[in-house]
Amino acid sequence: MILGMGTDIVEIDRIKAAVEKWGDQFLRRVFCPEEIEYSYQHTFPYPHLAGRFAAKEAVLKAFGRNAGIAWTDMKILNDRNGKPCCFYQKPFDDEILLSLSHTKHYAVANAIIQTKQKNA
Repeated sequence: MILGMGTDIVEIDRIKAAVEKWGDQFLRRVFCPEEIEYSYQHTFPYPHLAGRFAAKEAVLKAFGRNAGIAWTDMKILNDRNGKPCCFYQKPFDDEILLSLSHTKHYAVANAIIQTKQKNA
């Protein structure tokens, strides 16, 4: 059963400007160390940071704005096959499904929260 869904789109230049203006202060407030490390492994890290930013916004929208969730309560990482996954830092029994994409100028993310399938 679907419990919530959210979508977000962000301009990559907006994330780049925030990093250039606020540096590590912005990065540490929004991203976990693993997300920062992953993004900076790429020649141009901003699309990857923007994708993770959009994913976190989409997850927050799926939960609802009053859920009391902090940016760093979740990590947006890729599994071994490159699929984006949301690792939630607090006890959580449901499943978060993600889809991320980016172009030269924008990053977009969709999140769906659903109850986990029980083995029959």
